[in-house]
Amino acid sequence: MGSIVGAAIVSHHPGLMQCEEFRVLQGAGADSDLIPGYARLRERIEKARPDVAIIFDSHWFTTGYHLVDGAPRYQGTYISDEMPWYLHGVPYDYRGHPDLALAIEAVSREQKGYNRVINHPDLGKQYATINLVKQLRLERSDTPVVTVSSCQNCDWRHFLKSGEAIAEAVRRSDLRVLLLASGALSHKFNPIDWKPKHPRIFHESNVSRPENIVSDKGAIALMEQGRHDMVLDRWQDEYRKMPWEAFGAHYLQMLGAMGGANCRARGVALSEYENARGTGNVHMWFDGGSSEATAKVAA
Repeated sequence: MGSIVGAAIVSHHPGLMQCEEFRVLQGAGADSDLIPGYARLRERIEKARPDVAIIFDSHWFTTGYHLVDGAPRYQGTYISDEMPWYLHGVPYDYRGHPDLALAIEAVSREQKGYNRVINHPDLGKQYATINLVKQLRLERSDTPVVTVSSCQNCDWRHFLKSGEAIAEAVRRSDLRVLLLASGALSHKFNPIDWKPKHPRIFHESNVSRPENIVSDKGAIALMEQGRHDMVLDRWQDEYRKMPWEAFGAHYLQMLGAMGGANCRARGVALSEYENARGTGNVHMWFDGGSSEATAKVAA
């Protein structure tokens, strides 16, 4: 029987792919704490010993289905169509896990859900996946990666259901699975002519709106307490309106796989809460098997 051995919300913001000298210059002499946060996260992953990582990609927008990338291998050179002037020429070469991808679709069909496998040689990648593959050294550890999209015509219940199908597919396998929700919390960019409020560009006071900071920190506090049910209770009235990146698809699918409102996995912040062009970012780790539903998966 398979198990979910750990999960994390992980920032992927492209500025972290710039050279250290440029980041320090931007940061008024202080680098982003998200960089050493990746090292802290790698330590947790090493202890969890996953056989495969599932990345919920908040940049891979799809319509009609939660797509699951099902190729056996991904190779190429990445260039961002969003920021090609510095995020370009990034080579990648990592394994997929077709069996798990197909199992997710099979369970979803049984449950009358919307998870479907796609395996096309010309399908491009997104930096929400590539940055994590690089920063978490999943290539180096030869850990297979399955990427799941953010379906833009879904609401929060659909994302939870997508995660439930993934959890059942994991349960039926013999795999130790790591879940990575790749994205920010509040995701409102600062205008192009914005002037920093704080000289350290990554500082939280440079998040686009004061109310977003308050809301993000409130969500982080609830996650630290393991009160994901309270996050869901506030979803439509607060977190959906901020809004979170990709409508929160990355977090919600991860949470659905961990038991949804029944999940009591306590979050551990592995970085400072930081700004990235106005968005609120943090790395947060959750141990596997911390809810009744997840415990059944991890048994």
